Amino acid sequence: MDWTTAERAGTLQPSLPRMTTDNKQISRSQATAVICLPDKPVVSITPSASWIALDLKSVWAYRELLYFLTWRDVKIRYKQTVLGAAWAILQPVMMTIIFTLFFGTLAGVKSDGIPYPIFAFAGLLPWTFFSNSVSNSGNSLVSSASLITKIYFPRMIIPGAGVCAGLVDLMIAFGVMIPLMIYYRVPLTLHLFMLPVVIIMAALLALGVGMWMSALNVKYRDVRFAMPFMIQIWMFASPVIYPLTNVPQRYQWILALNPMTGIIQGFRSSLLGQPFHWPALAFSAVITVATLIYAAYFFRHMEKSFADIV
Repeated sequence: MDWTTAERAGTLQPSLPRMTTDNKQISRSQATAVICLPDKPVVSITPSASWIALDLKSVWAYRELLYFLTWRDVKIRYKQTVLGAAWAILQPVMMTIIFTLFFGTLAGVKSDGIPYPIFAFAGLLPWTFFSNSVSNSGNSLVSSASLITKIYFPRMIIPGAGVCAGLVDLMIAFGVMIPLMIYYRVPLTLHLFMLPVVIIMAALLALGVGMWMSALNVKYRDVRFAMPFMIQIWMFASPVIYPLTNVPQRYQWILALNPMTGIIQGFRSSLLGQPFHWPALAFSAVITVATLIYAAYFFRHMEKSFADIV
């Protein structure tokens, strides 16, 4: 007995319209499943109501995605390039040569008794990492618009991948520092144990600034034009090409307001065995933590609208 005969006999209630697909009649159970759809989504994904801005549990759950996004950024950066990853070395090396020529030789900038080339390179390593990480993470959300609008994952992973990719470049560029230390006969000291701490501080500061800039860049697209200008000014306000001791004592506290001051000085002290400027380093740590917390809250507040306006 087909559906039409059963309906006339009153054995099927209520009657369903005949449904075909590719000229083949489908079963009643399939037709019922197609018609009886839920009024509301079965699963709703909404921002967490927790007061904790850094949802480290979710980030840890998606750690494999962070890994693959990091390598994606690294591969895209050097894809179809002649020198490949050598660009991570070439940038600080060329800047060191230029700074040594103009500031070390012509301008006679003092470098606390350290040969200027290794002094400048030790300052350019953390600064190049920081500036590239902020630029990459600041543009990361806009460049990943197709990913954000399709699937759910902690959006914080995207700017975080930009910072992790910068760490890969830092490790590659650090390979030049070892021959320089051997050539200029710079001995290793116990200060070297502070190097991981300083690198972590630089990474957290880059993550905080990058998250903040990436969230702003989603809503205000002219942020990507302002970032290079801001980073360039920030470099000259940091002791990259000059030591902190070259600044008059009464103005050093102004320079210490810049969190990169303590980080760059700490990086040099760790590698070159110079005394640590503990007040500047401690102040940089405080500013780094405050920046990261503020950026996390700001990022989370803006996160719910990323998929709509990106």
